[in-house]
Amino acid sequence: MKKFFQEIKADIKFKSAGPGQKLTDSVGQKNPKGKSPQLAIQQPRQGPTDEAQMAAAAALARLEQKQPRARGPTSQDSIRNQVRKELQAEATSSHSPGPPSTNLAPEPKEEISSHLAVPGVYFICPLTGVTLRRDQRDNHIKEAILSHFSTDPVAASIMKIHTFNKDRERVKLGVDTIAKYLDNIHLHPEEEKYQKIKLQNKVFQERINCLEGTHEFFEAIGFKKVTLPVPDQEGSEEFYVLGEAARAQPQSLEQHKQQLLGAEPVRAMLDRQRRIFRPSALAAHFELPTDFFSLTAEEVKREQRLRTEAVERLSSLRTKAMREKEEQRELRKYTYALLRVRLPDGCLLQGTFYARERLPVLFQFVREVLLNNWLPFELRASGGQRLVEDEALALNECGLVPSALLTFSWDASVLEDMRAAGAEPATSVLRPELLAAIEQLS
Repeated sequence: MKKFFQEIKADIKFKSAGPGQKLTDSVGQKNPKGKSPQLAIQQPRQGPTDEAQMAAAAALARLEQKQPRARGPTSQDSIRNQVRKELQAEATSSHSPGPPSTNLAPEPKEEISSHLAVPGVYFICPLTGVTLRRDQRDNHIKEAILSHFSTDPVAASIMKIHTFNKDRERVKLGVDTIAKYLDNIHLHPEEEKYQKIKLQNKVFQERINCLEGTHEFFEAIGFKKVTLPVPDQEGSEEFYVLGEAARAQPQSLEQHKQQLLGAEPVRAMLDRQRRIFRPSALAAHFELPTDFFSLTAEEVKREQRLRTEAVERLSSLRTKAMREKEEQRELRKYTYALLRVRLPDGCLLQGTFYARERLPVLFQFVREVLLNNWLPFELRASGGQRLVEDEALALNECGLVPSALLTFSWDASVLEDMRAAGAEPATSVLRPELLAAIEQLS
């Protein structure tokens, strides 16, 4: 191999030696160095051999080891300056004139949001009437309840008990226990032992003290926190003692008890976002926001469990009933539904619903916009499926999630009666004030 490389080097040296001599020249005649300056000038300079290049690289490496290399910016300030210079250079290049296509900054988010069928899912606080996003509703309702203490502390404390505490079974147990305390006072108004409640009592601690809002309720209906000595024992303990003003009005305690027992959690109402659109070829096109598909932590766990069950079912035969049950379960993963109703004149009525709301709610939503809302009508889904109001099925059970286009028509018997009387149903079925706010579907 060494001989092979030596032959290649000799060949390269021979080719770079310049033009050869004529055959008529004397053989073996050799020009000494320095006697043919013109030939030396015409010959190109030979490059360094491989051995020379390797030696030069080694020498350069030794020099670099002796001399410190120029280091880049390592301190925080120098790094920031370098980044600032690069950002300024990029900004300058972006503002510099270029082809027309480079000046257009794409904004995909804005473009998508402008074509959404609905901007999102919104709620209305029943206490303030404010429209809220889903991530705002819980905090806003809590703040509204707390601000209500200044005007009606009894109602505010009842709302706090039922709303702030999420465990419904524990709330029911605590509320029933409070009602029992108030019943004893009402049934035995002269007995002193029923006029006070020991705070360190085991039942009070386990059922009432653990709930938010219970102490505010006792104080709002007339109880006062008092430290009393314990008979036959040293020391004292805290009690709730009913005040004289509250004892003089036992009927008020009974009213407060009924309010407490009949109360429900304060929940934000779903904003229907009712809209009326002109006839459009895009009636069946739905561009839904992420609110219709985002899942809570509980829903994510449920989906994981359902997927595990699905894997297990793949290895077993399923009956028709099992497959139908699985399809219904798949539909339950949607929380909301966006529905459009095509009216006889082609106009579209749109609204947002919970996926588990029943058909009567949908029929009532449509009935509220009709000019003649007392006339019976029909709604049909895609494929001609007739929706029956009396069946009270959930929207997801009817396959109307996450979105669906329905068709409105008057009841067939009503149409026959009208035509028999020589009249035709009006083309427009909406109330006039709704037509004034009609929009273009885009």
